[in-house]
Amino acid sequence: MECMSAVAKWWSRAAAAVTGVALTLVVPVHAWAAGNGVADAAVEAARYRRRGGFGFLGFLGFLCCLAVVGGIVLIIVLITRGRRRRS
Repeated sequence: MECMSAVAKWWSRAAAAVTGVALTLVVPVHAWAAGNGVADAAVEAARYRRRGGFGFLGFLGFLCCLAVVGGIVLIIVLITRGRRRRS
């Protein structure tokens, strides 16, 4: 079994740090929202939302989502191509 390169070690540490920070922020906010009545407001907003198609903002959201997914796919392709060249 090969040893992990310095980049892989750094990447795994950075990913662990980002995950820790995200959970540190998300868990208290979720607990506050659950105990503050915000959850009921979100359910009511979802129940009584407008039923008319996508609209302009829905289209922009779709384009943003498509750009993010495309960026992730591009990063994965570049990483895998770089690994094949080294071998």
